[in-house]
Amino acid sequence: MRIERAVDAYLRHVTIERGLSDHTVAAYQRDLAGYAAWLVGHGVTDATAVTAEHVAEFAADLASAEPPAAPSSLARMQSSVRGLHRFLAREGHTPDDPTGRLKPPKQPTTLPKALTIEQVERLLRAPSEDEPVGIRDRALLELLYATGARVSEAISLDVDDAAHDDIIRLRGKGDKERIVPVGSFARDAVAAYLTRVRPALAAKGRGTSKLFLGARGAPLSRQSAWLVIRAAAEKAQLTEHVSPHTLRHSFATHLLQGGADVRVVQELLGHSSVATTQIYTHVTADTLRDMYTTAHPRAR
Repeated sequence: MRIERAVDAYLRHVTIERGLSDHTVAAYQRDLAGYAAWLVGHGVTDATAVTAEHVAEFAADLASAEPPAAPSSLARMQSSVRGLHRFLAREGHTPDDPTGRLKPPKQPTTLPKALTIEQVERLLRAPSEDEPVGIRDRALLELLYATGARVSEAISLDVDDAAHDDIIRLRGKGDKERIVPVGSFARDAVAAYLTRVRPALAAKGRGTSKLFLGARGAPLSRQSAWLVIRAAAEKAQLTEHVSPHTLRHSFATHLLQGGADVRVVQELLGHSSVATTQIYTHVTADTLRDMYTTAHPRAR
């Protein structure tokens, strides 16, 4: 099987059979396009001809590229390649899996960056509610912080998903659905957007069920949502790097600081493993350690 056909077959598999999100499939597609091009450039056009040496050389080339790729990018690329070859071997398209001995790059242990509660409040107040777009932006920010939703989950919401008063339905990775409570501040902000702003935005477009719309009535894109958050951070004069994931990190950290059980936070975040959630417990432990060192007379 030619390598291009092999990649196409794998992408169909992860899209249809595994139900991965469009965002994840697009990342796989980018990674594997680069991998396929590298193989063809090294004279390998058939998937059955790929060896462990080819895979190792590809990984080494990635690691030594200029400018150097981040460890997380290298790990994601290797994961895409490993998934492709495991699929091909399992389906009988190749005799074996050449990635069996491929070791993922070590990634530095980094703790999530969370804003303080005061910083979050400044961020949420930043959009001007005197302007229609500001009302939409406030609803988006409030909802992200109230639910811990990924930005891709928030922009994928339909109007009906937000029509259940104090809960909202989120569709996460692998199209898994979870139900998350929504606090009164976010409910009020979304209600204001739905009644005062969304009808006018929807009239400019071709009709869509998506909750959040852009200025021309089309569904809000990931890039536009990112710009909303960056603009609010600048207006709130936050010097920390604020990304779409910052509110998700802050949501988890503040819940744990408030006494929430880690398994409850796991369910709210949609993590498949509690180990993923437990990284946030290190954040709260660091906070406690700092407070102890500052307050206790014999802590130093």
